[in-house]
Amino acid sequence: MRRAVTIVGIGEDGCAGLSSRAANAVAAAQVLVGGERHLAFFPQFSGERIVVRSRLEAVLDQVAQRAEEHAVCVLASGDPLFFGFGTLVAARLGTEHVEVLPHPSSAQLAFARIGMRYDDAECISVHGKSIDGFVARLRRTTKVAVFTDPESSPPRLAARMIEYGEGAWHAWVCENLGGSAERVRKFTLADLAKTQDVSRLNVLVLVRADPAWRAPPAIPFLHEDAFAKRIPKKGLITKREVRLLSLAALEIRPDAVVWDVGAGSGSVAIEAAKLAPLGRVYAVEVDPEGVDICRENVRTHATDNVRVVSGLAPDALADLEAPDAVFVGGSKGNMEEIIAFALDRLKPGGRLVVNAITLDNVGEAYRVFRALGLVVEVMLLNVARGEPLARYLRYEALNPIHIFAATKTGGDP
Repeated sequence: MRRAVTIVGIGEDGCAGLSSRAANAVAAAQVLVGGERHLAFFPQFSGERIVVRSRLEAVLDQVAQRAEEHAVCVLASGDPLFFGFGTLVAARLGTEHVEVLPHPSSAQLAFARIGMRYDDAECISVHGKSIDGFVARLRRTTKVAVFTDPESSPPRLAARMIEYGEGAWHAWVCENLGGSAERVRKFTLADLAKTQDVSRLNVLVLVRADPAWRAPPAIPFLHEDAFAKRIPKKGLITKREVRLLSLAALEIRPDAVVWDVGAGSGSVAIEAAKLAPLGRVYAVEVDPEGVDICRENVRTHATDNVRVVSGLAPDALADLEAPDAVFVGGSKGNMEEIIAFALDRLKPGGRLVVNAITLDNVGEAYRVFRALGLVVEVMLLNVARGEPLARYLRYEALNPIHIFAATKTGGDP
């Protein structure tokens, strides 16, 4: 294929905002590709028009076919390679066959209108994506530009941030940037959540309201008292020292899918979610009170990438997406079935970590791992914490716990 595809970035001002080089590329094209809004800027174009709608693969096939014999120009909003359609075109045809002529992105225009630097900003797109995990991605940011859609609109995002305790932000909604209907408005999140007249074409800019805010630690290490939990309070939550080592053994990546089986209060799921802001964590718990407590803790710790699943494992795991890491903190007598099922669903290279307190569970877990032919790492953890006694300091021992960890190789079930 010859180099016959030019990807032109275009703004809401249409032809008026194009450089001479971009305008010439459109004029020289025999095939013009773009959304209906983009194509409407060129009523004088007499060649073939291909409208980009929802079936992107079909459009990409048409572009590749036409480019064999014709000059093709693809129109895309703003910078075509910045969350744009141009990325798909370049990947489909090969970068050696395309030329990209970018326009300022909507994020650039938004920060320009606000009069604020953006080299320290994050960019998040929820366009065409689930809103789950949006708040979790804000955890380490102070400034962010958000690309929205009608389903994940600025008011809905603001309401979700408030629901998960992330209300201390300034918000700007920048609408129809570069066009005749351009509008830039500043809101509190509470006011934005109630707003009903936001244009479909917008960029949401969020900046933390507290200038003294500091990013949280890279590795969570929350005390049990940071979580709501069932009675007896000291016996039904993974202690933070155990949690830390178990999370390390899971080898969680930022985009990992994690199962927390027998989630209890959800402490492991929540800290796993903080380590995987681009991923998802499923907290599986059978006790109804525990399910409610999990949901409360998820909201308290702003980890909206945790999905609480009510049910008994392994049956409750059947419809979950394949995990990169599985933590088993409780089994309700189904240890063997849970380990076998988790290992079967784990992605190759995935990690399986089991905590066992009772001798019965320790023996069963070890027997199952050996029966499955896994090379298992075993750690017996004894922790004692300093406790005041009058004017002295004594140690108070926690329950010893075994941590089993294994990696699924290509040959495992």
